[in-house]
Amino acid sequence: MQIIQTVLALALTLGILVTLHEYGHFWVARRCGVKVLRFSVGFGKPLFSWYDRHGTEFAIAAIPLGGYVKMLDEREGPVPEEIRDQAFTSKPPSQRIAIAAAGPAANFLFAILAYWLLGVVGVTHVAPIVGGVAEESVASNVGLREGMEIHAVDGHRVSSWRDVNMRILERAGEQGVITLDVSSAGAQGTLSGELGGWSLSDETPNPLGEFGITPWRPDVPAILGQIADGGRAQIAGLQTGDHVLAVNDEPIANWFELVASIRSSPEQTLTLTIERAGLEQSVQITPAEKKQDSGEVIGFVGAGVEAVSWPDSVMRDVRYGPLAAIPVALDETWADTRLTLVAIKKMVTGLLSPSNLSGPITIARVAEASVSSGFEDFIRFLAYLSVSLGILNLLPVPVLDGGHIVYYTIEAIRKKPVSDAVQELGLRIGMAMILTLMVFALYNDLMRL
Repeated sequence: MQIIQTVLALALTLGILVTLHEYGHFWVARRCGVKVLRFSVGFGKPLFSWYDRHGTEFAIAAIPLGGYVKMLDEREGPVPEEIRDQAFTSKPPSQRIAIAAAGPAANFLFAILAYWLLGVVGVTHVAPIVGGVAEESVASNVGLREGMEIHAVDGHRVSSWRDVNMRILERAGEQGVITLDVSSAGAQGTLSGELGGWSLSDETPNPLGEFGITPWRPDVPAILGQIADGGRAQIAGLQTGDHVLAVNDEPIANWFELVASIRSSPEQTLTLTIERAGLEQSVQITPAEKKQDSGEVIGFVGAGVEAVSWPDSVMRDVRYGPLAAIPVALDETWADTRLTLVAIKKMVTGLLSPSNLSGPITIARVAEASVSSGFEDFIRFLAYLSVSLGILNLLPVPVLDGGHIVYYTIEAIRKKPVSDAVQELGLRIGMAMILTLMVFALYNDLMRL
Protein backbone atom coordinates (compact mmCIF):
# COMPACT_ATOMS: atom_id res chain seq x y z
CA MET A 1 0.00 0.00 0.00
CA GLN A 2 2.88 2.34 0.86
CA ILE A 3 4.48 1.69 -2.53
CA ILE A 4 1.22 2.45 -4.32
CA GLN A 5 0.84 5.75 -2.42
CA THR A 6 4.42 6.71 -3.26
CA VAL A 7 3.98 5.93 -6.96
CA LEU A 8 0.71 7.88 -7.09
CA ALA A 9 2.35 10.85 -5.35
CA LEU A 10 5.20 10.80 -7.89
CA ALA A 11 2.76 10.58 -10.79
CA LEU A 12 0.71 13.48 -9.39
CA THR A 13 3.78 15.65 -8.78
CA LEU A 14 5.44 15.03 -12.14
CA GLY A 15 2.10 15.20 -13.92
CA ILE A 16 1.45 18.71 -12.61
CA LEU A 17 4.95 20.03 -13.30
CA VAL A 18 5.38 18.40 -16.71
CA THR A 19 1.97 19.62 -17.85
CA LEU A 20 2.85 23.17 -16.81
CA HIS A 21 6.27 23.00 -18.50
CA GLU A 22 4.97 21.60 -21.76
CA TYR A 23 1.99 23.95 -21.76
CA GLY A 24 4.47 26.83 -21.76
CA HIS A 25 6.00 25.50 -24.99
CA PHE A 26 2.55 24.79 -26.41
CA TRP A 27 1.07 28.21 -25.62
CA VAL A 28 3.93 30.21 -27.12
CA ALA A 29 4.19 27.89 -30.15
CA ARG A 30 0.53 28.51 -30.92
CA ARG A 31 1.05 32.31 -30.58
CA CYS A 32 3.95 32.09 -33.02
CA GLY A 33 1.81 30.29 -35.60
CA VAL A 34 3.44 26.86 -35.21
CA LYS A 35 1.21 23.84 -35.79
CA VAL A 36 1.31 21.56 -32.73
CA LEU A 37 0.77 17.92 -33.64
CA ARG A 38 0.72 16.36 -30.17
CA PHE A 39 0.75 17.45 -26.52
CA SER A 40 1.65 14.40 -24.43
CA VAL A 41 1.88 14.03 -20.67
CA GLY A 42 4.06 10.95 -20.19
CA PHE A 43 6.00 8.82 -22.66
CA GLY A 44 5.12 5.67 -24.54
CA LYS A 45 1.81 4.49 -25.90
CA PRO A 46 -1.09 6.84 -25.10
CA LEU A 47 -3.59 5.43 -22.61
CA PHE A 48 -6.20 7.77 -24.05
CA SER A 49 -6.19 10.85 -26.27
CA TRP A 50 -8.43 13.44 -27.93
CA TYR A 51 -8.15 16.16 -30.58
CA ASP A 52 -9.01 19.84 -30.50
CA ARG A 53 -10.37 21.94 -33.37
CA HIS A 54 -6.81 22.75 -34.55
CA GLY A 55 -6.03 19.06 -35.04
CA THR A 56 -3.70 18.83 -32.03
CA GLU A 57 -3.72 15.46 -30.26
CA PHE A 58 -3.73 15.64 -26.46
CA ALA A 59 -2.51 12.39 -24.89
CA ILE A 60 -1.96 10.81 -21.49
CA ALA A 61 0.78 8.20 -21.91
CA ALA A 62 1.75 5.19 -19.83
CA ILE A 63 5.14 6.30 -18.46
CA PRO A 64 4.61 9.35 -16.19
CA LEU A 65 8.23 10.50 -16.12
CA GLY A 66 8.06 13.43 -18.50
CA GLY A 67 6.18 14.71 -21.51
CA TYR A 68 6.61 16.50 -24.79
CA VAL A 69 5.07 18.83 -27.35
CA LYS A 70 5.49 17.61 -30.94
CA MET A 71 5.42 20.39 -33.52
CA LEU A 72 5.36 20.38 -37.29
CA ASP A 73 9.06 20.17 -38.21
CA GLU A 74 10.76 19.86 -41.60
CA ARG A 75 13.64 17.95 -40.01
CA GLU A 76 11.28 15.04 -39.30
CA GLY A 77 9.88 14.64 -42.81
CA PRO A 78 8.45 16.48 -45.82
CA VAL A 79 5.98 19.27 -45.03
CA PRO A 80 3.33 20.22 -47.60
CA GLU A 81 3.97 23.59 -49.18
CA GLU A 82 0.60 25.01 -48.11
CA ILE A 83 1.41 24.59 -44.38
CA ARG A 84 5.19 25.05 -44.49
CA ASP A 85 4.82 28.45 -42.85
CA GLN A 86 3.37 26.63 -39.80
CA ALA A 87 6.50 24.50 -39.31
CA PHE A 88 8.74 25.19 -36.32
CA THR A 89 11.79 25.28 -38.57
CA SER A 90 10.24 28.01 -40.72
CA LYS A 91 10.12 30.48 -37.83
CA PRO A 92 12.87 33.04 -37.16
CA PRO A 93 15.40 32.29 -34.38
CA SER A 94 13.77 34.82 -32.05
CA GLN A 95 10.47 32.92 -32.10
CA ARG A 96 12.19 29.54 -31.69
CA ILE A 97 14.09 30.93 -28.69
CA ALA A 98 10.80 32.15 -27.21
CA ILE A 99 9.20 28.72 -27.69
CA ALA A 100 12.17 26.91 -26.12
CA ALA A 101 12.30 29.31 -23.16
CA ALA A 102 8.56 29.17 -22.53
CA GLY A 103 8.67 25.81 -20.74
CA PRO A 104 11.12 26.91 -18.02
CA ALA A 105 9.32 30.26 -17.83
CA ALA A 106 6.08 28.43 -17.04
CA ASN A 107 7.85 26.63 -14.18
CA PHE A 108 9.02 29.92 -12.67
CA LEU A 109 5.61 31.52 -13.09
CA PHE A 110 3.97 28.57 -11.36
CA ALA A 111 6.35 28.92 -8.38
CA ILE A 112 5.58 32.63 -8.10
CA LEU A 113 1.84 31.93 -8.24
CA ALA A 114 2.13 29.13 -5.66
CA TYR A 115 4.02 31.31 -3.17
CA TRP A 116 1.62 34.20 -3.83
CA LEU A 117 -1.32 31.92 -3.06
CA LEU A 118 0.25 30.75 0.20
CA GLY A 119 0.92 34.37 1.16
CA VAL A 120 -2.68 35.44 0.51
CA VAL A 121 -4.32 32.39 2.07
CA GLY A 122 -1.97 32.64 5.04
CA VAL A 123 0.04 29.99 6.84
CA THR A 124 0.88 29.34 10.46
CA HIS A 125 4.47 28.43 11.34
CA VAL A 126 6.23 27.27 14.45
CA ALA A 127 8.70 30.05 15.23
CA PRO A 128 12.38 29.10 14.76
CA ILE A 129 13.20 29.05 18.47
CA VAL A 130 16.36 27.18 19.46
CA GLY A 131 15.79 24.26 21.81
CA GLY A 132 19.40 23.11 22.06
CA VAL A 133 22.86 23.71 20.63
CA ALA A 134 25.47 21.00 20.07
CA GLU A 135 28.87 21.59 21.60
CA GLU A 136 31.71 22.56 19.25
CA SER A 137 29.26 23.08 16.39
CA VAL A 138 28.92 26.07 14.05
CA ALA A 139 25.81 27.12 15.97
CA SER A 140 27.78 27.09 19.22
CA ASN A 141 30.65 29.06 17.69
CA VAL A 142 28.21 31.65 16.36
CA GLY A 143 26.82 32.09 19.86
CA LEU A 144 23.35 30.59 19.56
CA ARG A 145 21.80 29.56 22.86
CA GLU A 146 18.68 27.77 23.96
CA GLY A 147 15.59 29.98 23.82
CA MET A 148 16.83 32.34 21.10
CA GLU A 149 14.49 32.99 18.17
CA ILE A 150 16.12 33.41 14.75
CA HIS A 151 14.72 36.28 12.66
CA ALA A 152 17.21 36.50 9.77
CA VAL A 153 20.12 34.57 8.27
CA ASP A 154 22.72 36.65 6.43
CA GLY A 155 20.22 39.49 6.32
CA HIS A 156 17.42 37.38 4.82
CA ARG A 157 14.17 37.30 6.81
CA VAL A 158 13.09 33.90 8.18
CA SER A 159 9.87 33.01 9.94
CA SER A 160 9.99 29.21 10.09
CA TRP A 161 12.44 26.36 10.43
CA ARG A 162 12.02 25.68 6.72
CA ASP A 163 13.29 29.19 5.99
CA VAL A 164 16.27 28.68 8.31
CA ASN A 165 17.04 25.32 6.69
CA MET A 166 17.02 26.84 3.21
CA ARG A 167 19.26 29.75 4.18
CA ILE A 168 21.93 27.75 6.01
CA LEU A 169 21.85 25.10 3.29
CA GLU A 170 23.12 27.76 0.89
CA ARG A 171 26.25 28.09 3.02
CA ALA A 172 27.09 24.36 3.12
CA GLY A 173 30.74 23.64 2.39
CA GLU A 174 31.77 27.30 2.69
CA GLN A 175 34.31 29.20 4.70
CA GLY A 176 33.64 32.76 5.80
CA VAL A 177 31.22 34.29 8.27
CA ILE A 178 27.51 33.67 8.79
CA THR A 179 25.32 36.21 10.60
CA LEU A 180 22.08 35.58 12.47
CA ASP A 181 19.60 38.16 13.72
CA VAL A 182 18.09 36.81 16.93
CA SER A 183 16.01 37.80 19.93
CA SER A 184 15.87 36.46 23.45
CA ALA A 185 13.80 37.62 26.44
CA GLY A 186 12.73 40.72 24.51
CA ALA A 187 16.26 41.77 23.55
CA GLN A 188 17.40 41.71 19.91
CA GLY A 189 20.87 41.41 18.47
CA THR A 190 23.08 40.01 15.74
CA LEU A 191 25.39 37.02 16.09
CA SER A 192 28.16 36.06 13.71
CA GLY A 193 30.78 33.36 13.47
CA GLU A 194 33.02 31.38 11.15
CA LEU A 195 31.50 28.56 9.14
CA GLY A 196 34.74 26.63 8.95
CA GLY A 197 33.69 24.69 5.86
CA TRP A 198 30.85 22.85 7.59
CA SER A 199 29.22 20.30 5.28
CA LEU A 200 26.30 17.92 4.95
CA SER A 201 26.51 14.18 5.40
CA ASP A 202 26.36 12.05 2.29
CA GLU A 203 23.66 9.69 3.53
CA THR A 204 20.91 11.60 5.32
CA PRO A 205 21.66 15.32 5.15
CA ASN A 206 20.13 17.30 8.02
CA PRO A 207 21.18 20.96 7.70
CA LEU A 208 19.85 22.05 11.09
CA GLY A 209 21.29 19.10 12.98
CA GLU A 210 24.67 19.28 11.27
CA PHE A 211 24.78 23.02 11.86
CA GLY A 212 24.28 22.20 15.55
CA ILE A 213 20.68 23.32 16.16
CA THR A 214 17.89 21.37 17.83
CA PRO A 215 14.55 23.16 17.37
CA TRP A 216 12.54 23.91 20.49
CA ARG A 217 9.53 21.72 21.06
CA PRO A 218 7.10 21.47 23.97
CA ASP A 219 7.46 18.76 26.59
CA VAL A 220 5.80 15.61 25.31
CA PRO A 221 4.90 13.20 28.11
CA ALA A 222 5.00 9.49 27.30
CA ILE A 223 1.22 9.14 27.06
CA LEU A 224 -0.18 6.81 24.43
CA GLY A 225 -2.62 8.43 22.02
CA GLN A 226 -3.04 5.73 19.35
CA ILE A 227 -2.74 1.94 19.41
CA ALA A 228 -2.41 0.11 16.08
CA ASP A 229 -4.62 -2.93 15.57
CA GLY A 230 -2.62 -6.14 15.83
CA GLY A 231 0.57 -4.35 16.94
CA ARG A 232 2.77 -5.39 19.80
CA ALA A 233 1.36 -2.59 21.99
CA GLN A 234 -2.20 -3.92 21.59
CA ILE A 235 -1.06 -7.51 22.12
CA ALA A 236 0.65 -6.46 25.37
CA GLY A 237 -2.61 -4.90 26.58
CA LEU A 238 -1.59 -1.24 26.39
CA GLN A 239 -4.41 1.28 26.02
CA THR A 240 -4.77 4.87 24.88
CA GLY A 241 -4.20 7.20 27.79
CA ASP A 242 -1.58 4.98 29.44
CA HIS A 243 1.30 7.08 30.82
CA VAL A 244 4.63 5.23 30.65
CA LEU A 245 6.69 6.10 33.72
CA ALA A 246 9.65 3.72 33.39
CA VAL A 247 11.24 1.08 31.18
CA ASN A 248 12.97 -1.77 33.01
CA ASP A 249 12.76 0.38 36.18
CA GLU A 250 14.61 3.26 34.45
CA PRO A 251 12.48 6.46 34.71
CA ILE A 252 11.15 7.88 31.43
CA ALA A 253 10.97 11.68 31.32
CA ASN A 254 9.17 12.12 27.99
CA TRP A 255 7.94 10.47 24.83
CA PHE A 256 11.27 10.76 23.06
CA GLU A 257 13.06 8.75 25.75
CA LEU A 258 10.39 6.06 25.45
CA VAL A 259 10.82 5.96 21.66
CA ALA A 260 14.60 5.68 22.06
CA SER A 261 14.22 2.73 24.46
CA ILE A 262 11.84 0.89 22.16
CA ARG A 263 13.83 1.59 18.99
CA SER A 264 16.99 0.17 20.58
CA SER A 265 15.29 -3.05 21.71
CA PRO A 266 13.96 -5.02 18.72
CA GLU A 267 12.68 -8.45 19.81
CA GLN A 268 13.79 -7.81 23.40
CA THR A 269 11.23 -8.07 26.19
CA LEU A 270 10.80 -4.82 28.12
CA THR A 271 8.94 -4.17 31.35
CA LEU A 272 6.97 -0.93 31.23
CA THR A 273 5.75 0.80 34.36
CA ILE A 274 2.58 2.62 33.42
CA GLU A 275 0.00 4.79 35.13
CA ARG A 276 -3.61 3.98 34.22
CA ALA A 277 -6.61 5.57 35.92
CA GLY A 278 -4.34 6.82 38.72
CA LEU A 279 -2.85 3.40 39.46
CA GLU A 280 0.61 2.06 38.58
CA GLN A 281 1.08 -1.36 37.01
CA SER A 282 3.66 -3.30 35.00
CA VAL A 283 3.27 -4.47 31.41
CA GLN A 284 5.68 -6.63 29.45
CA ILE A 285 6.14 -5.91 25.76
CA THR A 286 8.46 -7.18 23.04
CA PRO A 287 9.05 -4.63 20.24
CA ALA A 288 8.90 -6.08 16.71
CA GLU A 289 11.78 -5.66 14.29
CA LYS A 290 11.37 -2.97 11.64
CA LYS A 291 13.93 -2.21 8.94
CA GLN A 292 14.47 1.47 8.17
CA ASP A 293 15.20 2.93 4.74
CA SER A 294 18.82 3.33 5.85
CA GLY A 295 19.05 -0.41 6.63
CA GLU A 296 18.99 0.11 10.39
CA VAL A 297 16.82 -2.38 12.33
CA ILE A 298 14.76 -0.81 15.11
CA GLY A 299 12.11 -1.83 17.58
CA PHE A 300 8.48 -0.99 16.80
CA VAL A 301 5.34 -1.52 18.89
CA GLY A 302 2.59 0.22 16.93
CA ALA A 303 1.75 3.03 19.33
CA GLY A 304 1.51 6.79 18.84
CA VAL A 305 1.81 9.73 21.17
CA GLU A 306 -1.11 11.69 22.55
CA ALA A 307 -1.40 15.00 20.70
CA VAL A 308 0.32 17.93 22.39
CA SER A 309 -0.71 21.52 21.72
CA TRP A 310 1.96 24.07 20.85
CA PRO A 311 1.67 27.25 22.94
CA ASP A 312 0.37 30.30 21.10
CA SER A 313 3.55 32.18 22.02
CA VAL A 314 5.62 30.10 19.58
CA MET A 315 3.17 30.21 16.66
CA ARG A 316 3.54 32.81 13.92
CA ASP A 317 0.72 33.68 11.50
CA VAL A 318 2.06 34.86 8.14
CA ARG A 319 -0.47 36.46 5.82
CA TYR A 320 -0.31 39.23 3.19
CA GLY A 321 -2.73 41.20 1.06
CA PRO A 322 -2.91 40.40 -2.67
CA LEU A 323 -0.48 43.19 -3.61
CA ALA A 324 1.87 42.76 -0.65
CA ALA A 325 2.14 39.02 -1.43
CA ILE A 326 3.68 39.69 -4.87
CA PRO A 327 7.19 40.78 -3.73
CA VAL A 328 7.14 38.03 -1.10
CA ALA A 329 6.38 35.43 -3.79
CA LEU A 330 9.14 36.82 -6.00
CA ASP A 331 11.58 36.68 -3.08
CA GLU A 332 10.64 33.07 -2.27
CA THR A 333 11.06 32.05 -5.91
CA TRP A 334 14.43 33.80 -6.13
CA ALA A 335 15.53 32.06 -2.92
CA ASP A 336 14.70 28.67 -4.46
CA THR A 337 16.49 29.68 -7.66
CA ARG A 338 19.59 30.82 -5.81
CA LEU A 339 19.68 27.65 -3.69
CA THR A 340 19.48 25.43 -6.78
CA LEU A 341 22.18 27.38 -8.63
CA VAL A 342 24.43 27.36 -5.56
CA ALA A 343 23.94 23.61 -5.13
CA ILE A 344 24.86 22.96 -8.78
CA LYS A 345 27.94 25.16 -8.47
CA LYS A 346 29.06 23.45 -5.26
CA MET A 347 28.64 19.98 -6.74
CA VAL A 348 30.72 21.00 -9.75
CA THR A 349 33.45 22.57 -7.58
CA GLY A 350 33.42 19.79 -4.99
CA LEU A 351 32.10 21.83 -2.04
CA LEU A 352 28.97 19.66 -1.95
CA SER A 353 29.04 15.90 -2.38
CA PRO A 354 27.36 14.64 -5.58
CA SER A 355 25.84 11.91 -3.40
CA ASN A 356 23.27 14.53 -2.35
CA LEU A 357 21.88 14.41 -5.89
CA SER A 358 18.44 12.80 -5.88
CA GLY A 359 16.51 10.85 -8.49
CA PRO A 360 12.93 9.69 -9.03
CA ILE A 361 12.82 7.41 -5.98
CA THR A 362 13.74 10.19 -3.55
CA ILE A 363 11.42 12.62 -5.33
CA ALA A 364 8.61 10.08 -5.03
CA ARG A 365 9.16 9.62 -1.31
CA VAL A 366 9.36 13.34 -0.62
CA ALA A 367 6.27 13.88 -2.76
CA GLU A 368 4.36 11.25 -0.80
CA ALA A 369 5.47 12.79 2.50
CA SER A 370 4.51 16.30 1.38
CA VAL A 371 1.10 15.14 0.13
CA SER A 372 0.50 13.45 3.50
CA SER A 373 1.68 16.52 5.42
CA GLY A 374 -0.97 18.78 3.95
CA PHE A 375 -1.70 21.51 1.44
CA GLU A 376 1.05 23.96 2.41
CA ASP A 377 3.90 21.44 2.38
CA PHE A 378 2.77 19.97 -0.93
CA ILE A 379 2.48 23.39 -2.60
CA ARG A 380 5.91 24.43 -1.30
CA PHE A 381 7.42 21.17 -2.55
CA LEU A 382 5.80 21.65 -5.96
CA ALA A 383 7.08 25.23 -6.15
CA TYR A 384 10.65 24.28 -5.27
CA LEU A 385 10.69 21.32 -7.64
CA SER A 386 9.19 23.50 -10.39
CA VAL A 387 12.00 26.05 -9.98
CA SER A 388 14.60 23.26 -10.06
CA LEU A 389 13.03 21.83 -13.22
CA GLY A 390 13.08 25.25 -14.86
CA ILE A 391 16.74 25.82 -14.01
CA LEU A 392 17.88 22.38 -15.13
CA ASN A 393 16.10 22.78 -18.47
CA LEU A 394 17.88 26.11 -19.02
CA LEU A 395 21.34 24.57 -18.66
CA PRO A 396 23.24 24.95 -21.98
CA VAL A 397 23.19 21.21 -22.64
CA PRO A 398 22.06 19.89 -26.04
CA VAL A 399 18.67 18.07 -25.83
CA LEU A 400 17.60 20.47 -23.06
CA ASP A 401 15.80 23.75 -23.72
CA GLY A 402 18.95 25.67 -22.81
CA GLY A 403 20.94 23.83 -25.45
CA HIS A 404 18.37 24.68 -28.13
CA ILE A 405 18.40 28.32 -27.04
CA VAL A 406 22.19 28.38 -27.50
CA TYR A 407 21.88 26.97 -31.03
CA TYR A 408 19.18 29.45 -32.02
CA THR A 409 21.13 32.35 -30.53
CA ILE A 410 24.21 31.38 -32.55
CA GLU A 411 22.01 31.16 -35.65
CA ALA A 412 20.62 34.64 -34.99
CA ILE A 413 24.15 36.06 -34.70
CA ARG A 414 25.70 34.16 -37.65
CA LYS A 415 22.59 34.48 -39.85
CA LYS A 416 22.77 30.76 -40.61
CA PRO A 417 21.97 27.66 -38.55
CA VAL A 418 24.51 25.52 -36.74
CA SER A 419 25.57 22.68 -39.02
CA ASP A 420 23.78 19.33 -38.76
CA ALA A 421 27.08 17.61 -37.91
CA VAL A 422 27.68 19.89 -34.93
CA GLN A 423 24.10 19.51 -33.76
CA GLU A 424 24.29 15.71 -34.04
CA LEU A 425 27.55 15.67 -32.05
CA GLY A 426 26.01 17.95 -29.44
CA LEU A 427 22.97 15.68 -29.25
CA ARG A 428 25.14 12.65 -28.53
CA ILE A 429 27.14 14.48 -25.89
CA GLY A 430 24.01 15.89 -24.30
CA MET A 431 22.27 12.51 -24.21
CA ALA A 432 25.36 10.94 -22.65
CA MET A 433 25.49 13.65 -19.98
CA ILE A 434 21.78 13.36 -19.15
CA LEU A 435 21.85 9.56 -19.03
CA THR A 436 24.95 9.62 -16.81
CA LEU A 437 23.28 12.10 -14.48
CA MET A 438 20.11 10.01 -14.34
CA VAL A 439 22.00 6.79 -13.61
CA PHE A 440 24.04 8.50 -10.89
CA ALA A 441 20.92 10.00 -9.29
CA LEU A 442 19.17 6.61 -9.40
CA TYR A 443 22.25 4.99 -7.85
CA ASN A 444 22.12 7.51 -4.98
CA ASP A 445 18.45 6.69 -4.52
CA LEU A 446 19.14 2.97 -4.33
CA MET A 447 21.97 3.51 -1.85
CA ARG A 448 19.48 5.28 0.43
CA LEU A 449 17.07 2.32 0.44
